[in-house]
Amino acid sequence: MDFRETEEQKMIRETIRDFSESEVLKTTAERDENQIPPVEEFKKLAELGFAGMTISEEYGGQKIDDISEAIVIEELSRVDPSLGVFLAVHVGLSAMTIALHGTGEQKKKYLPRMATGELIGAYSLSESNSGTDAAAMTAKADLEDENFILNGEKMWVTNGASADVFVLFAKHVGDSEYGKKKHGGITAFIVEKEFEGFSVGKKEDKLGIRSSDTCTLLMKNCKVPKENVLGEVGKGFSIAMNALDNSRVGIAAQALGIAQGAYEAALKYSKERETFGKMILEHQTIGNYLADMANKIDAARLQVYRAAWAKQKHYEEGMPRHTLEASMAKLSAGDTAMWVADRAVQILGGYGYTKEFPVERFFRDAKITQIYEGTQEVQRLVIAREISKR
Repeated sequence: MDFRETEEQKMIRETIRDFSESEVLKTTAERDENQIPPVEEFKKLAELGFAGMTISEEYGGQKIDDISEAIVIEELSRVDPSLGVFLAVHVGLSAMTIALHGTGEQKKKYLPRMATGELIGAYSLSESNSGTDAAAMTAKADLEDENFILNGEKMWVTNGASADVFVLFAKHVGDSEYGKKKHGGITAFIVEKEFEGFSVGKKEDKLGIRSSDTCTLLMKNCKVPKENVLGEVGKGFSIAMNALDNSRVGIAAQALGIAQGAYEAALKYSKERETFGKMILEHQTIGNYLADMANKIDAARLQVYRAAWAKQKHYEEGMPRHTLEASMAKLSAGDTAMWVADRAVQILGGYGYTKEFPVERFFRDAKITQIYEGTQEVQRLVIAREISKR
């Protein structure tokens, strides 16, 4: 067991850290204030090859190991969690899902352009009444000649307004299990934004990750060619759950980056601010806060990297699926991000409550990591189910 980063991982961390501080930081506050998606920043990342980091060279990508993928999301989120999740959804929920389940023709059609950033990817599972209970979705698909006709409304779609291609789920009403099983008929589709009958609806005005566009999708007799079915008709639920196992590692990495960014801002301030004749870091209470922050972040980082390692071993060597490790990492990192961001605001006092310092944004951004990709309550249910099998 070797806890040291490889030379490639060190290089990737340095590259993304330099990019984040030189290219991303200067636009972060304005994009957050005005809810501007980080499309330009994403395009620059694509030029560096990171839009294709889950895509094999065969399809134009530059695939890196899964711990390196987590490091990329972590380092971006250390500065801008909105860009972190923008990339995580593109490379994970969208591109990787197509890479895992797509046909040769689907991979040839979409992955090379996703690898270059020409196409931006998104993922659409949730609806107004089917977030945690994904199988309760009501969006429907009906086969007519050479097309599936989709009708319904999807919600909480990250990259919704920016994306060109969506991995989207609906229930095929002609499936033999439709209406018999709760998840009966659920089918995954690759939907292009230009398809007839497809449109982007309301953009949510959110507490945090405001630069990430979260939207409603509308399908009114949306025509999807049957060759755009991802996987098998009626077998989409397992694809959706597998994608969530993968993406929980990415969200855990995002949460880790938020915690690291908030901690560093608080540590810097604690060395600069003086009260009663000494740095506030030297006051025991503040020192204890920072010690606990560093400790929690270190523990979360180990869990995130272990989950990324388990994910890679599952796909490359057939080791057990990484469901448990992903949920543990997401639970720990999400709670750590929220706790650390809260303490960071407290350390900065009144300044922490203003937009002059980044901790108020980290505080707002941290909360979503306890909600999306399965709430913390759901992660505990998943963990309990998995440990009961052992």
